[in-house]
Parts: sequence; structure tokens; C-alpha cells
Amino acid sequence: MRDRDANERISNWAGNVTFAARRLHRPSSVPRLQALVAGAERIHALGTGHSFNRIADSPGDLVSVAGLPPVMDLDTAAATVTISAGLRYGEVAPYLDGKGYALHNLGSLPHLSVAGACATGTHGSGIRNGGLATAVAGIELVTAGGELVNLARGDGDVFDAVAVGLGAFGVATRLTLDVQPAFEVEQYVYDAMPLAALREHFTEVMAAAYSVSAFTGWTGPTVRNVWVKRRADEPLPPPRRWFGAVRADGPRHPVPGMPPENCTEQLGVPGPWHARLPHFRLEFTPSSGEELQTEYFVARGDAVAALDALDAVRDRIAPVLQICEIRTIAADRLWLSPSYGRDSVAFHFTWVRDMAAVAPVVDVIEERLARFDARPHWGKVFAMAPEVVAERYPRLRDAAALARASDPRGVFRNELLDRYLP
Repeated sequence: MRDRDANERISNWAGNVTFAARRLHRPSSVPRLQALVAGAERIHALGTGHSFNRIADSPGDLVSVAGLPPVMDLDTAAATVTISAGLRYGEVAPYLDGKGYALHNLGSLPHLSVAGACATGTHGSGIRNGGLATAVAGIELVTAGGELVNLARGDGDVFDAVAVGLGAFGVATRLTLDVQPAFEVEQYVYDAMPLAALREHFTEVMAAAYSVSAFTGWTGPTVRNVWVKRRADEPLPPPRRWFGAVRADGPRHPVPGMPPENCTEQLGVPGPWHARLPHFRLEFTPSSGEELQTEYFVARGDAVAALDALDAVRDRIAPVLQICEIRTIAADRLWLSPSYGRDSVAFHFTWVRDMAAVAPVVDVIEERLARFDARPHWGKVFAMAPEVVAERYPRLRDAAALARASDPRGVFRNELLDRYLP
């Protein structure tokens, strides 16, 4: 998120979206936030702005909870931590590690706010690892009338809708997250795995370690890199040669031409979970921002067929692509999660920042993945019609009904919610 003065508009991190809202509020207390929401005609929460469409926009005002007093309260008996929602993963994770605890997973970037990442269904990787919001055990939020309410896992439909709520249900002030004992991770990168080998051994590759990601430029018959993040207490690390790929002899960056110093340590050097599970270091800006992003989720059983469908149009994809990441996510029960009800494989595209060139390629990809009922990531660039998205997300209409009931004035509504949760 780039802050602007009163005479300028506010834009997202990548700079491809200029928000309609002219004011960004940063209240310093929950009561001030409550008064702000209660008095607003339209307002929407804004996290770190690492989204690529208008999911965080508002025709009225924007509000950030990053100015609320920081809270990190570890409950060892319950194996949870309660945090203020505006904190970033890169702030919460070292605190937990210092206490001997860990989160189950992290996204590629530690720079993301916890509340924003969970609200949009952001995830890490790993066949047995659910998205980041699956760690949420409790939510404190300010509702449309300015009331402060608490929800807990087990509260049924309401919690399952709100945990990945797209900002439609209120402004989160605190989250309670499940924790587990801290662990160490070794990270290995493999170069040039043949695409044919990934196809033939897809499940074996993706299940080889705690978290595995494959990166491709769709430029030929090989995958650029496979990143293997192995818990130090897992079985022996994969061999130097693996399904036709060779273990890298130095650090790598997923995007060609970008400095590997920005990335978390590789070459099998053990380190804390929070210093290996993300791809990028907190102390570096992950990239220049000159990019657009798109991501689609298909059932894990369709992974190879989806690979083939995309490979058939790689001549359309490659010219506007920086890199594509392929990773797995476990099924969950959160209504608006891209992995709701099915173990998933995600195809994440980092494009050049040229919407005119990217848009027709997005159309092609959506057409190629249509037979797999691909679901779009809520915070990325996609073009699906609302009725198609409603078919792909089985509980979307239920979530829309709950959002209307909880916010009858439409305080938290914006362009994207009006289109997809009408």
C-alpha cells in the first residue's frame, strides 16, 4: 500500500489499482474504529494492499487497523495466539518462534497483514497444509453498526463464512490463531525438472516434503525450478538428482533476473520455520511491484490434466509471464476459500504489468481451465462472470445472504462485492 496525501489518490502495492476512496483512516484504538464504522456510509478495510483488483476498494473511505495497539498474547494451554489484526506475518512469526511455537504455514511473503491474508483466502503450500485462514480459531471484529463482536470456530455457519470474508462482514481487530511447537526447515531448490517427469510423478513430487512449489515460465518442456521445503524431522532429504532435475549449486530467485539475495536461505541450511517457509525475506521488498497476478485453483485430482491444458497454450502465456508457481493446498470448510471442500492445486501467474496484453491471456486460461471448475483467487486479476464464480464456490450464495443480513445498509460493500456477492 502506498500512502498518499490529501490531494492524491491511494493505490495498491503494485500500483495497478487506484482506489476510489479519497480518505484512508488509521484509528489508534478500537473505540475510535467503532465510531468511525458506525458513522460511515461506506467503508472497507485495507491491509497491506497486496491485491491486484478492487477487493479492498470502497466508494466511501478506507480504514487500516495497522495503527491499533499491537497485541501478541500466547496461550500455551490452548495452543493459540491472539494478535491484533493489522500485524504482519513477519512480525508475528519471530515472536512465536522465540516462545518455541509456530504457525502451520506461511505464504510466499511475510510482508502481508494477517487479517488481510486470511480474509482473501491466501495460502502457503503443502499437500497436508490448509490455507492460512484454517489456523483462525477466533475473530474479533467491528460490524456495520459499530458493535464489537467475537466469533469462534464452532460457531457454525457464521464463522465458516467470516473466516474468509472478503471484508464483507466487518473490520477485524483481533484474530486468534492455532499454534504448534516450533520446527526447523531445510530448503532445497532443483533446476530443470522435465515437465514430463512432473506430470508422471506429480503427487510424489508435491508430497516429497512439508511444502513444495514448482516454478515454470511455460517456455519449453522443462520446469525452471522445484522448491522443496523439508521439515528437519522428516525422513532423509531428496537426492542430488531427482526425477531428472539437479539440486541447485547456489541460491535461486523464482523470477528470472531477480536477485536471489531477496529470497529465504536455500542449499539445505536448516533454519527456523518462519525463515524458510516464505520464499522471500521480510527485510527485502519482494519485487519492484511491476507486475500483475492471477491464480486459479483446481481439484488435486485434475492437476495433470490442467497442466496439459495450460501447456497447450504456453505460446500465449509465456510472452506476458514473469513466472508461474504450481503448489498444493489441503481442503477446508471455509465457505469462500478457494480450497473449500476439495484438496487443491493452485496455478499462480505473475504477469508483466500490462493489463491490455494480459487480459486476453487470462481469458484463454479461464477457457482452458473451465472444465476443471477452476476457482479464482479473490485478490488477483480474473475475468469470470459472476454466475460462473457462484457455480464454482458452492456456498457463495449462502455467504452473500449472510453478508446482506449482517450489513443491511451495505456499509462494507464495494464494486467487487456488488458484482460477486450481490
